[in-house]
Amino acid sequence: MIALSLAEIAEVVGGQTHDIPDPSVQVTGPVVRDSREAVPGSLFAAFAGERVDGHDYAAAVVEAGAVAVLGTRPVGVPAIVVDDVQSALGALARHVVRRLGATLVALTGSAGKTSTKDLIAQVLQRKAPTVFTPGSLNNEIGLPLTALSATEETRFLVLEMGARGIGHISYLAGLTPPKIGLVLNVGSAHIGEFGGREQIAQAKGELVEALPSEAEGGTAVLNADDPFVRAMAARTKAKVIFFGESGEADVRAENVRLTDTGQPSFRLHTPSGASDVTMRLYGEHHVSNALAAAAVAHELGMSADEIAVALSEAGSLSRWRMEVTERPDGVTIVNDAYNANPESMRAALRALAAMGKGRRTWAVLGKMAELGDEALAEHDAVGRLAVRLNVSKLVAVGGREAAWLQLGAYNEGSWGEESVHVSDAQAAVDLLRSELRPGDVVLVKASRSVGLESVAQALIESGAEGEVSAR
Repeated sequence: MIALSLAEIAEVVGGQTHDIPDPSVQVTGPVVRDSREAVPGSLFAAFAGERVDGHDYAAAVVEAGAVAVLGTRPVGVPAIVVDDVQSALGALARHVVRRLGATLVALTGSAGKTSTKDLIAQVLQRKAPTVFTPGSLNNEIGLPLTALSATEETRFLVLEMGARGIGHISYLAGLTPPKIGLVLNVGSAHIGEFGGREQIAQAKGELVEALPSEAEGGTAVLNADDPFVRAMAARTKAKVIFFGESGEADVRAENVRLTDTGQPSFRLHTPSGASDVTMRLYGEHHVSNALAAAAVAHELGMSADEIAVALSEAGSLSRWRMEVTERPDGVTIVNDAYNANPESMRAALRALAAMGKGRRTWAVLGKMAELGDEALAEHDAVGRLAVRLNVSKLVAVGGREAAWLQLGAYNEGSWGEESVHVSDAQAAVDLLRSELRPGDVVLVKASRSVGLESVAQALIESGAEGEVSAR
């Protein structure tokens, strides 16, 4: 974080200082909420959860070098006491962002946020020091913590914004006002909570409504291939730039294809020129993510050649997102188990089909959460798609939703043991361990709550060390 005195922090957050001998002492390190991350110069934000109360770790974090604790009660060590720690973090983030000379880029969408954020960060890092959201810490706590990790040297701050309802993104954009706002898509993720795509579009579009005008340097980067996103151009006073495969897009892809290993290749066109891209990431869905990143980079002054090189060299920074592991016996494990929605599930299955040409392919799939009334139809459709893509075997893991996956495959023409329903992760591991052959490709994907990353990890360990059970 930029250096701030405890007195200044207390004033910004509306707090009272306790047990602070010298209020001029500065916080020069990060703001952390995990006591294990406390380092010299840091500020510890003490949250009281259902099972763990951060205030109980106050003495330990100060001993580790933290300058003070930000909490809701005195703790016997230097502390700034506030009514609400989350609100205080937001106020502090807003203050720090205003002090920074950095350009703030914010992005949202139903799918692909984290992968796109990672791409944008890797491209912009080639131009200037860049701070970006780690993993998918994109909520009311994670976003301020990311903003507070910026320093005086930071020139680009890339923030992922998530939403579970109307008003969430508006709130986040108020904490960290963006100069560039990117909307990727409006899909089915969380449709059960929102009630429909129109409501999702309303929530995601709050980002472009929060942008400054074009005269003030605001830019909305919108997906020309998504009609809900394209319509958001009417909701902003910022400059609008479109990306996509549409001929109307300002930043677009031509000659899109997948390599024999399932990696996308295309000709990138920007208003400043064109250049060829072959990505290290897997799956055609990354083309749209790459175009979004390219549009942001173009607006920030990078040439088509610079962007193409950066995209071609960019890797995956966040775990369990199309992580590809080649076992010594030739089995390929694709761990995409961090989360799932209908759009990302279809993209992953298409990537599996491309990677598995001439090989046996396995789709180990589980529940897609928060789909509401659409759950049955969407799981049925994914099961059907697995058959249409000629996936060799579908392993549906879990309860009711898994049964719907298998039913979709069966109704589409799956026969014999081409699809199977197993009760849990361990059953999936047992099945795969007994039936996998050298050269097979295995995709593992479900919503985060299902925990199918244990299947991928067990299979990886089995190939290296012999039989290992899922944990």
